[in-house]
Amino acid sequence: QVQLVESGGGLVQAGGSLRLSCAGSGSIFMINAMGWYRQAPGKQRELVATITSGGSTNYADSVKGRFTISGDNAKNTVYLQMNSLKPEDTAVYYCNAIAGRGAYVYWGQGTQVTVSS
Repeated sequence: QVQLVESGGGLVQAGGSLRLSCAGSGSIFMINAMGWYRQAPGKQRELVATITSGGSTNYADSVKGRFTISGDNAKNTVYLQMNSLKPEDTAVYYCNAIAGRGAYVYWGQGTQVTVSS
């Protein structure tokens, strides 16, 4: 089992920045990749960014150049640095972990990000 706890959401004005954190615990040695997803009201959950255990990253086109995903293995934590935020970035952001080579998928409880215009 892997437990994920997000933090760092909040209210920010357009153009501002936030950093989200996702702390993992439990069987973290099983994790192959972690990522951030988001879900806006009335919309489906969508991928924001992912990072593999080897450090490879992937981003949604809508956040490229503005968001950066990174990991701190010593702290078992993944971060999402969000710059130049736009109102359309408003959503609940969820941390995700893939473990056991895809056999297991874990989610955090989500953290709200609201960007005002």
